[in-house]
Amino acid sequence: MLKRQSAMRRDPMVKARDGVGTTVFDHILEVTEMETNCRVLAKITLEPGASIGYHQHVDEEDIYYILRGIATVNDNGQIITVYPGECVYLRAGDSHGIANDGQEPLEFISIILTHKPPAR
Repeated sequence: MLKRQSAMRRDPMVKARDGVGTTVFDHILEVTEMETNCRVLAKITLEPGASIGYHQHVDEEDIYYILRGIATVNDNGQIITVYPGECVYLRAGDSHGIANDGQEPLEFISIILTHKPPAR
C-alpha cells in the first residue's frame, strides 16, 4: 500500500496535553489502516516555544525519533536534550513531555504501541 502525503490527515492541536502553542500531527497511517496494536504513527511538528505537556501512557509505549530541530524531553522527571537521528523510548507507565526550546521547527516521528488492540 502506498499512501501519498496528500492523503495524510493533518491534525493541529492547541495546548496538547496541557502544553504550549500548537502541535501539528501529520498522521502517516490511521489506526484503521494498520493491522497492529499501533495507536499513533505520525510526524509531529512543534514550532519554537511549543510543547506537548507532561503526561503518562498506561498500557502503551511511545517512541520519538527526532528528524529536525533539538528536543527537550522530560523523561520521568529527567530533562534530556535529544538531537536529530536520536530516539527516545518510553515504556508503559512512564511519564514524559517534549518541548521545542530551539529556533527552528522541531519535527519527529511518534509511534504509540498499545498493549491492547486499539479501537478501530
